[in-house]
Amino acid sequence: MRKVLLFLALGIAVMAKTQTIVFAAGCFWGVEKHFEHLDGVKSATSGYAGGNYDNPDYKKVLAHRKSKKNVINYAESVKVVYDDSKISTKSLIKSFWELHDPTQGNRQGNDRGDNYRSALYYTTDRQKEIALSTKKIYQKLLNKAGYGTITTEIKPLKKFYPAENYHQDYLEKNPFGYCPNHATGVKFGKQKAATGTILPLGGKEIVVIDALHCRFCEKFKKNVTDYYNGTLPLRTVHQNALKGFTLNTKIEGTPTILFIKDGREVESFVGYMDEKAFYKAVGAFKLGKDSEGYDVAFRKSTDGRFCKKYDEFKHTGDGVFRDKISGDILFDTRDRFNSGSGWLSFFKAVDGATVQKEDNSFGMHRVEIIAKKSGAHLGHVFNDAPGGRQRFCINATILEFVPRDHIKKQLKK
Repeated sequence: MRKVLLFLALGIAVMAKTQTIVFAAGCFWGVEKHFEHLDGVKSATSGYAGGNYDNPDYKKVLAHRKSKKNVINYAESVKVVYDDSKISTKSLIKSFWELHDPTQGNRQGNDRGDNYRSALYYTTDRQKEIALSTKKIYQKLLNKAGYGTITTEIKPLKKFYPAENYHQDYLEKNPFGYCPNHATGVKFGKQKAATGTILPLGGKEIVVIDALHCRFCEKFKKNVTDYYNGTLPLRTVHQNALKGFTLNTKIEGTPTILFIKDGREVESFVGYMDEKAFYKAVGAFKLGKDSEGYDVAFRKSTDGRFCKKYDEFKHTGDGVFRDKISGDILFDTRDRFNSGSGWLSFFKAVDGATVQKEDNSFGMHRVEIIAKKSGAHLGHVFNDAPGGRQRFCINATILEFVPRDHIKKQLKK
């Protein structure tokens, strides 16, 4: 009997560590993603809370954004179940304040309507006490930073309705999405000067804005930026590390890829970009959409015979030719020969650097050569080289020459 009582007592103690609280901070997709990545959070579920009509669903909530009299709409909310021995209630609620802009009323960023309002629905008196005390502190911090009055609804949780299945883990299910970012940048506690602050380099550069726990940022880094070898400088930073840049648009999601010239934003892309989309954007930025090189790379144009770049490259010394866009090494001067055709000719490409594709355009049967990483069109391959070998007929305007002693680190041993 003692063992049973001890077991029950231990079970109650373990259960007491688990608490539930509901947060609303704009579209529930990003809020869910934010909280489910925090250590100590057991689950984060998207749903609806704070309304006064029965059986809400996504269509009803959207339809009630301009609610009639006596109808209180539901807020897109996230129910967070957490272990308070691993993450304190205060830490969790502070994270909620810092996650979004609680001064915007019935909207968050570009999402407008009372279903996007800021709200906190507590389940214990202690949660209520912490919510009100941290609100008071955060209000002072926001005022100091130039923000207005907090509009967050703080009420006891009456009922939570889970959202439809397709809303759960939405950002995990959509590979080309982004992580919403509505934070004010105002933090609790004393703020140290931002580490890793960056200033404009001058000229053209690429800046990638990321955030902690952003799945799409991690994916972009893993699949794209970790393998970037281009000559345009590329830096990955948090938004608050930027200093001295002039941006045209407010950063409301990560990753955000900024194309910068002399400290000013030229173009930006929000959300995950796959390798080919990224390098096409790099090509447009570096070469110019109206340039001959861009026409060759992405419109499958062809250099004129004996063009200026061909004349420049045909007499280079020992070295390699790399993709102007990705920086990858594509061809080696050791494999170059003079075919007399008026285009750069090689017996082969660097192993693994290109792919071949059948090309039946213009009534001809040819084999196209494409840069594997950037997807840029390079030229064609023919079987008419000396000794019955292949001739890689390559456009010069898409290449950059680098002397061998300058590129040793990139060359395979």
